Amino acid sequence: MKVSAIVLAGGRGSRMGGVDKGLQLLRGRPMVQWALDRLAPQVDDIVINANQNLERYGAFGHRVVSDRVTGFAGPLAGLHAGLEAVRHPLAVTVPCDSPFLPADLVSRLQAQLGANDLAVAKTGDQAHPVFALVRKTVLPGLESFLGSGGRKIDAWYAALKVVEVNFDDEADAFRNINTLEELNRA
Repeated sequence: MKVSAIVLAGGRGSRMGGVDKGLQLLRGRPMVQWALDRLAPQVDDIVINANQNLERYGAFGHRVVSDRVTGFAGPLAGLHAGLEAVRHPLAVTVPCDSPFLPADLVSRLQAQLGANDLAVAKTGDQAHPVFALVRKTVLPGLESFLGSGGRKIDAWYAALKVVEVNFDDEADAFRNINTLEELNRA
């Protein structure tokens, strides 16, 4: 089954001093480019969710969509915008600030999805909800959840059939770079 990707780059970057995290350089390349390069061989098309610097994100050669829910409403608003834009029945989501994604992220999530609504990456006891393979059929429920003021991923997931997929062998792949200090260390 064909899979789309949604790269979540729509946040404010408040923990990084208000800069657009996806466009910050890591080893000479924007962080979002690392995510795109890791995802491209795994998916059939890519959508970038961004709420600022749209032209700069568009220069990466993929469709850029902004949140329809206003006020930087978080990753669920980005997922919503992305699911509206993707062409395929499955979409994998990843944040723009995780440049070391597993090269087999999509295949492992897809292998475990089964009849569930979504498959979420997990390391140890920690689920990583923004690293997920999602069925596009969840869109109406997500729209309703957001319309009622819901913003918490865990609360939305509670209403769905979710499977967690173990990635203990690649735990460092899910490391987020949230601060300038973390960016300098990476």
